[in-house]
Amino acid sequence: MFKINKDANSIEPLRSHTFADLGFRERQHLQEWIAKTPSCLGEDLLIIQKEFSGFADTQERLDLLALDKQGSLVLIENKLDDTGRDVTWQALKYASYCSSLSKDNIRSIFQEYLDRGGAGGDAKEALVEFLDAEDYDEITLNKGSTQRIILIAANFRKEVTSTILWLLNFKLRIQCFRVRPWRAGDDIFLGVDQIIPTKDVEEFMIGLASKSLDEVEAAAEEKNRHKVRRQFWAELLRAAGPKIPRFANISPNHFHYVSAGSGVRGVPYNFVASKSYGRVELYIDRGDKDENKSIFDELFSQRATIEQAFGASLTWERLEDKRASRIKSEIDGDFFDEAQRPAMISFMVDAMMRLESSLKDPLSQIQRKLKSRSQEE
Repeated sequence: MFKINKDANSIEPLRSHTFADLGFRERQHLQEWIAKTPSCLGEDLLIIQKEFSGFADTQERLDLLALDKQGSLVLIENKLDDTGRDVTWQALKYASYCSSLSKDNIRSIFQEYLDRGGAGGDAKEALVEFLDAEDYDEITLNKGSTQRIILIAANFRKEVTSTILWLLNFKLRIQCFRVRPWRAGDDIFLGVDQIIPTKDVEEFMIGLASKSLDEVEAAAEEKNRHKVRRQFWAELLRAAGPKIPRFANISPNHFHYVSAGSGVRGVPYNFVASKSYGRVELYIDRGDKDENKSIFDELFSQRATIEQAFGASLTWERLEDKRASRIKSEIDGDFFDEAQRPAMISFMVDAMMRLESSLKDPLSQIQRKLKSRSQEE
């Protein structure tokens, strides 16, 4: 590694050190650096636990437990200046232990980490946000044999790299990162390089792994879920069509919602259903956060009148950290349970009729203002 000297138009070598020489420790330093900035490993990872010891009948501890954007568990083992001989076997043991963790186990582990670390917050909400999901019930975590292993060290012994390269032939997802401290005067730098597999090879191997049995099984499960959703939306739309004309020509789909326009672009009416609720909502997302919040605020200023027309309280979600906002009414229920569907559909159709009626005039006013503003521009 070299430092560029602009004045002299030259490069100066940085000096490589061991972590021990610089007084750095594995858990106190390297582990904390990665926990605070997991993106140094080249992807978005959510750290859900440090020093994880939730392995029954053992005293072993995993350095860091994380989730990737696909909801797979990522086990991160740090070794400071040398991997030692047994790190591969150790990591495989941890992966086997973690393979049995359920979705609720993972949520509980993450919640304990948030509470103990002082960050606070709700684990469910954090998982939904990280995985870009609509609802916690829609999330799938630790599916099949998708556990991943990341090994981090300054030096990898040949017996370790040889074993890992052999294991990669069996589509196990293992990555090795070499970390090295570099020094230039009083400044210390950290180099983080993925050495196994190389990025191009890794992308090819992940493509092959996507055909593994567990993902084929997951695809079958997802196909059945889509079938049930289509059935539910078909039933609901049959009930809604005669009463709510805007939904009369909407076709059922396999998504968790069906939409119809409200007359204002980017502000649709949605029916939404999951394993825990049925919802009707006005969803505000015209692509611009400030504009979305402005429309929400204008409607919120008429809250009393709107709720009086609706005949009940509504839930107003400005969603400060998101681009969109929503106004909704919900009922508890699981649309996968056929016995619960009639009550859910009855509530949702009635609530949508009342929501549409209560927002008709306010949305007409907003549409006129938007049209006038567009003409002025």
